[in-house]
Amino acid sequence: MTYQVHGVSASGNCYKVRLVLEQLGLPYAWHEVDMMNGATRTEDFKRLNPNGKVPVLVIDDKTTLSESDAILCYLADGSPLMPTDRLERAQVLQWMFFEQYSHEPFVAVARFILQFQKRPDDARLPDRIAGSYRALDVMEQHLATRTYFVGERYSVADIALYAYTHVADEANVDLARYPAIRAWLERVRSQPRHVEMPGVDQ
Repeated sequence: MTYQVHGVSASGNCYKVRLVLEQLGLPYAWHEVDMMNGATRTEDFKRLNPNGKVPVLVIDDKTTLSESDAILCYLADGSPLMPTDRLERAQVLQWMFFEQYSHEPFVAVARFILQFQKRPDDARLPDRIAGSYRALDVMEQHLATRTYFVGERYSVADIALYAYTHVADEANVDLARYPAIRAWLERVRSQPRHVEMPGVDQ
């Protein structure tokens, strides 16, 4: 089976999916979506995801899955990227929920405003950047005594948080004061079959 993935290569949420597919060696075909010109609002796309957002994983003719972290959990199930221990699985989900509620809405939105919309004077930016630092403070405290987020093993929790953290500078967020995060980013980059995320203008 070859998965079909509809996404935006420079989106962190879409990059997560590509990274998991690559690291697990799963066959897939990538379909680039022209989000900025309305492609996610077409009827054809909304048949894949009525919410009109990327990424979308097409599993078979009748089955699609959206929401990036749900896709990660589906793809990683039964692999070393998803713990089998009950508590560790819950802790992975804890950090993935943190990423979607306390991290991504700040780092990703600031990056989107600056890199996709090219609006450095947007009034939302100060709040989005302040929220980014709050999330990074939590991550730094956690990683100060750990190698990875859960169970001292690389997992989809790391992938979920890596996606936007490693491009935080594109959101005008400075990682210089976060040595534990910067060391963790290097450990994630060193994983087998790691792939880079293309830049917004590539």
